[in-house]
Amino acid sequence: MKTIVLCGGGTAGHVYPALSVSEKLDKNNLHYFGGNGIEKEILKNHPNITYHQIPAVKFERKFTFKNLLIPFKLYKCVKFAKKELKKLNPDVIFSKGGFVSVPVVLAGKRLKIPVVSHESDLSFGLANKIILRKCDIMCTTFKETGKSNEKCVHTGQPIREKIYHGQRLSLFNNTNPTILVLGGSLGAKFLNDIIFDNLEKLTEKYNIIHITGKKNYRKISAKNYKIIDYANNIEDFYASCDVAISRAGSGVINELLALKIPMLLIPLSKKCSRGDQIENAKNFQSNGYAQMLEEENYSFETLKSMLDSLIKNRQNYVENMKKYSPKNKATDQIALLLKRYLK
Repeated sequence: MKTIVLCGGGTAGHVYPALSVSEKLDKNNLHYFGGNGIEKEILKNHPNITYHQIPAVKFERKFTFKNLLIPFKLYKCVKFAKKELKKLNPDVIFSKGGFVSVPVVLAGKRLKIPVVSHESDLSFGLANKIILRKCDIMCTTFKETGKSNEKCVHTGQPIREKIYHGQRLSLFNNTNPTILVLGGSLGAKFLNDIIFDNLEKLTEKYNIIHITGKKNYRKISAKNYKIIDYANNIEDFYASCDVAISRAGSGVINELLALKIPMLLIPLSKKCSRGDQIENAKNFQSNGYAQMLEEENYSFETLKSMLDSLIKNRQNYVENMKKYSPKNKATDQIALLLKRYLK
């Protein structure tokens, strides 16, 4: 058996693609390096993968005096990761990006361990900008990402096999269109407030499945409305909806794309992000997979109009999605790239 280290964390979007790839490598000795975040909770459900909690330092895009301490903290994190990697002597590292991955990749390169990484978004995040300089191969979800860099290989987004096997749930006793609302693994307050504030108007015409995230969950009982905090069986909720209202994190929107579920995307504002979700949403809109509504342009009337249009023209969006790449292509391709280093 060969030894493979997976790393990445902070959100489920960094974890699930790595787990998707691990499904193709399950005959090997698998280890996951992550922090004390959601990745640790998710990996509890994967006993075939040994979890290693490592320290990590988060990079701030705006200047704060805390940033002055980052080099010293990062040095300690790399030193710890290097010590753990030496114990395992892995054949290859697969990095899914995020600040948790940086010390693992830096330590791996010092130990001359090959590194294959993956960028989900249209543009590189800060962590992957650092990792790009150190990795051997950088896989990308979007064709446009890194097209001028010889290290970059367009693969698409790895999707977990279970996503394709959802069972439609009997949640509503009518034939109204069903809308799935989700803001990613941690939820999205802006999206949640839209639903909470307009629930009566929305449920007059639609069924609403609302996944809030654990921090924003409320106990609400209403007609044509199902609310949950977190879905371990997200594939069943995908199978139960006609369209989705979502943030534009690459993990979620590519799962929706793979399942041919049209989307109304409300990306995270530039006020609290680097604008990566806006770029993702614009790309999906231009390809005919989704409609996009920016937070700054939001009104309920605009949302309702876009939602009505999305449902009315649902089949047109589905036809555009059918032109997308074949099932599990990215997962297979990345697994093959990793297996090159296992010989």
